[in-house]
Order: sequence, then C-alpha cells, then structure tokens
Amino acid sequence: MPRSYTTLMLDDAKRMLAAAEVKAESFGIAYNIAVVDAGGHLLAFVRQGGALIGSIDHAIDKAATARIFDKATFDLARMSQPGAPLHRIQETNVGKVGGGIPVTLNGSIVGAVGASAGTVEQDVAVADAAIAALGPEISEVRRQHREGIPT
Repeated sequence: MPRSYTTLMLDDAKRMLAAAEVKAESFGIAYNIAVVDAGGHLLAFVRQGGALIGSIDHAIDKAATARIFDKATFDLARMSQPGAPLHRIQETNVGKVGGGIPVTLNGSIVGAVGASAGTVEQDVAVADAAIAALGPEISEVRRQHREGIPT
C-alpha cells in the first residue's frame, strides 16, 4: 500500500521565496534562494539580480543537505568538526553538502530552504524569513529548535 506524506508545495515555496527576498533586500545583498520538497528535490529557486553565479549551486545544495540530513546549518557545522560525530560529512554526496534549514510541520520534515550570499548569520536570517512566511505553527517549531527546546 502506498504511503502518503506531507510536503511543501509550489505555492508554499513561492511564499517562502518572496519573504526571503524581502529579508535579503534588507541586507542590501543579492541572494540565491532554494526550496526543496520533502524528498529533497528542488521545488523553487530564485536568483536575485546580481547574485553571484557561484552561489547558485551552493543555495540548492544547502537546501538539499538540510533535507537529506534533517539538520540545520549550525547543527551540521558543529557536528562536522574533527572529533565530532559527523566529521568529514562534507565529503559525502559528491561534496555537495552545505547547510540550510529543514521545514518541520507536525513533527515531520516537509522540505527545506537554503540561502547563499552573505554571512552565515545573514543566510540563516534569510532562510528563517522564508520559513516564517509559512505561518506561526511552523515558525514556532523553528524557534524552539533554534533555542534547543525539544519539539
């Protein structure tokens, strides 16, 4: 019997990209922003005018990585240091490992977002803005995760 699962849809991704673009503009930085579905496949992407070409794949890889490892940027960075449980993870998946942020709904990951152009803090803020566009329920899960509160 086929299983069913919840995933981000194109309308969700469009809302996410629009909100992320507004946040990116507040930094004055042209961004590449990607949204993937629950399977880790690209759902939507935007390259703002003047965004670095080299950052296109990075944004997509960040989103996919967040989904395939179900970890946010800061978790992967911490866990991939020498001596940590995921040391050398950046060498997996043909080296296409970055960090984005998973999108969680009702305890299940339904997709992820990746943003690339600024500092780590700016990239996270742009991705957080994308997630916030999905509404308070998803934003609350993201806030709890950021603050280390079990969900």
